[in-house]
Amino acid sequence: MEEEEILDLVDENDRVIGQARRSLCHGNPDYLHRAVHLIVINPEREIYLQRRNPDKQVQPDKWDTSVGGHIPSGEDYVDAVFREADEELGLRDFVPCFMYRYIMQNDFESEYVGTFVCVCDSGLRPNPDEICDGRFWKESEIRKSLGTRIFTPNFEDEYNRFILWRRNNPRRYRALFSPDRTHCKEIV
Repeated sequence: MEEEEILDLVDENDRVIGQARRSLCHGNPDYLHRAVHLIVINPEREIYLQRRNPDKQVQPDKWDTSVGGHIPSGEDYVDAVFREADEELGLRDFVPCFMYRYIMQNDFESEYVGTFVCVCDSGLRPNPDEICDGRFWKESEIRKSLGTRIFTPNFEDEYNRFILWRRNNPRRYRALFSPDRTHCKEIV
């Protein structure tokens, strides 16, 4: 029997205040725990979305952020983004650029999310145990589909945050597409 994942519980300032099993964090929004997201963009500025497997406990068969997952106890955001990108998309060779952190709450759970972005258009190999489909979307397609219930509510929230970040950080966004992405070494 596989041992259950232990997650760090954090306060509203992202300071660790305890630990809990993943099963306790799911279904109890009082247990604020860490998660990481990665938005993958190709050089044409399309956004990669994954469709969640129909057997997932949360938001089955809906389109979601490129990469997302919980951060096990003791792991940091940067290590988690690399691990999750590898697990979900087989993506290893990328430079994650940190954008923002926020608290996401719903009736099911509460997460302190750290979100990164990267530019990549090749080498994506979706893991069929995690994802049933994946593709790059034009932003016009995403905007047209918002509110139609084909996306997870978390993705729709994340997409709006990303658009705001891009509007407030045009230089950093444009720099993502330059050959020299050393500016992305900024760590949370």
